[in-house]
Amino acid sequence: MQLIPHLRYFFYIFVLIFTLSACQRVQSYNRRAAPLPQDPFVKVNFNHSESSEFSEPYRQQTRLGDNLEQQIVDAISQAKFTVDVAVQELRLPKVAQALVDKQKAGVKVRVILENTYSRPWSSFSASEVRQLEKRERERYQEFFKFVDNNQDNQLSQAEINQRDALAMLQNAQIPWLDDTADGSKGSSLMHHKFVIIDNKIVIATSANFTFSDMFGDFGNPNSLGNANNFLQIDSPELAALFTEEFNIMWGDGPGGKPDSQFGLQKPVRSSKTITLGESSITVQFSPTSPTQPWINSSNGLIGKTLESATKSVDMALFVFSEQRLANILENRHQQNVVVRALIEPQFAYRNYSEALDMMGVALSEKCKYEVDNKPWQNPITSVGVPTLPKGDLLHHKFAVIDGKTVITGSHNWSEAANTGNDETVIIIKNPKVAAHYVREFARLYTTVQLGVPSTIQQKIAAEAKQCPQINSPTSNDSKIIEPININTATPEELAALPGVGKKLAQQIIITRQQQKFTSLQDLERVPGVSARMAEKWSVYITW
Repeated sequence: MQLIPHLRYFFYIFVLIFTLSACQRVQSYNRRAAPLPQDPFVKVNFNHSESSEFSEPYRQQTRLGDNLEQQIVDAISQAKFTVDVAVQELRLPKVAQALVDKQKAGVKVRVILENTYSRPWSSFSASEVRQLEKRERERYQEFFKFVDNNQDNQLSQAEINQRDALAMLQNAQIPWLDDTADGSKGSSLMHHKFVIIDNKIVIATSANFTFSDMFGDFGNPNSLGNANNFLQIDSPELAALFTEEFNIMWGDGPGGKPDSQFGLQKPVRSSKTITLGESSITVQFSPTSPTQPWINSSNGLIGKTLESATKSVDMALFVFSEQRLANILENRHQQNVVVRALIEPQFAYRNYSEALDMMGVALSEKCKYEVDNKPWQNPITSVGVPTLPKGDLLHHKFAVIDGKTVITGSHNWSEAANTGNDETVIIIKNPKVAAHYVREFARLYTTVQLGVPSTIQQKIAAEAKQCPQINSPTSNDSKIIEPININTATPEELAALPGVGKKLAQQIIITRQQQKFTSLQDLERVPGVSARMAEKWSVYITW
């Protein structure tokens, strides 16, 4: 009889634990946001989505977000004829297995990788691992922990065959090549992240097919993956454009003639726009030679899209170092467009970061500023960095214009991406699609750290003392220092612009009387003004 109170005690404890567990599940469910409507042709996912939940397959933990690897696997499983993959890095075994299964089923599978990541990790010798740079050595160690399933500190062939994605592709003799297939040592960076299925379905994402980009660091349960977005688009017309890009890089394939083309060896192609249901989708592939007009490049396409903003621009960017895009944003800001920016912390406060320009400050490199550096005359206080789990990065490359147009893809907002890398830029005009990106930006902005950190302020103050002869970030050899309004400037002010004399100044005035200028592209309406000339004026004019 004395045991009954004890049993009753344990029963109460059990009920309490069960109730707390149930409450936690309810709280987890309650904090999920309601899912947004998806466009029937353009599906949007985020690995940190607050409107979905999944059980991560490798660390067996349930979390908020979309399982991007499973999205890829599900799409590949539908393939009946072809699967083409162009991705900087592929380390996910379930994706590899899906490709292997499809090849066995008679589907034609082709893979293009960046040469730095086109070798199975398991093939590295101990001495090769020791010679890796610190970051890559740490990544190898993460891979080792992941593959070493029985934790005996050795990689068996069975473990490799199950979890080393590239070894799995190699064992199945799936054809792949990298950006050395053109006979070079590799392009600046084969940075694409797209899949084409049956010349009909296109997957385009900011995420590499890696653990860290989709799930988080394998050895760190608190890491939830770099923040990334993911598009699945059902359009044979769009798939044809991506297939053209793939085939240019593929050439004859492995063992064929060195006729693959990567980087600047690819033919010059302009952006293409298709209509898909309620969406207008524009795609452009990088790089563009710096000898070509900037306006025709991928960054030029981004710039034209930013110039269309009338209300707001929200940006979530891994890196932002393209001066001309910052200048366009400043013009929009001066026209009362609300500009907000989130930049990956490790790049936000570098001397080349346009985040500093937007906040009205500048950092030098050895007492010298970047050419054309231009801190904003009217800085904004809505620029900052997101608060992320330790080890995770802001890997997005997206912006939302007026809540209805999205800029996304693999393309970072940098000169390197524009003039060297193999990249994709996608512009989607569709409020339903944009709503998903609006929510993702709002999620990240909720915990933003705004403004110039005290450490950077101290560094700027130190520069003022240490570099008494430092060149001003706005000084140059031109006659104009302060920007002028191109729509109201006097003939004398216009004539002081680079390459402009009295006659051209008069032509500018005549043209603006017919219709005001609102963008650099508008200036090309003036007889005698080229795109390149207009670009040179970008740091000297406002609207």
